[in-house]
Amino acid sequence: MATKVITGKVRFSYVNIFRSRAFREGQDAKYSICLLIPKDDKKSVAKIKAAIEDAIQEGISSKWGGKRPKNLRLPLRDGDEERADEAPEYENMYFMNANSTTKPGIVDKDLNEILDPDEVYSGCWGKASVNFFAYDSNGNRGIGCGLNNIQKIRDGERLGAARASAEEDFSKEDDDDEDDF
Repeated sequence: MATKVITGKVRFSYVNIFRSRAFREGQDAKYSICLLIPKDDKKSVAKIKAAIEDAIQEGISSKWGGKRPKNLRLPLRDGDEERADEAPEYENMYFMNANSTTKPGIVDKDLNEILDPDEVYSGCWGKASVNFFAYDSNGNRGIGCGLNNIQKIRDGERLGAARASAEEDFSKEDDDDEDDF
């Protein structure tokens, strides 16, 4: 069964790949990323759907007692249905969250390792190596998406709120309260 996929060009969002992080108290720290997959990338979408189906078949035989669960959680979601109203970057995209407890390999288009966290950010484009697996945890059953490696291909417009530079925030115009220190 083929549950590993190397995507075509995807957009990175919610990039947390240089340091592991627990998002809730009591959770294990993980590396994570949200992959925005253009709907017109039929080849990547087909590979992902096939790998998810293989993971489902594996789950039926190994985790779920020979049956497909009714409310099976799947990792590939439709951005137009779930997020486009609140985030325009999800329009005409599928999306999925991938994570891992081990740090992913991170390289540039020439396969040089990227060490600077500012180089890979929400909004840039690249490829991802992911694997799909069945889970049955605390009454939740589904297919998870494991993060293996990331390749940054090109820059893109940063996602999220516009951020002022430190120079803009602390310009000379605001020095009037310096005497208060």
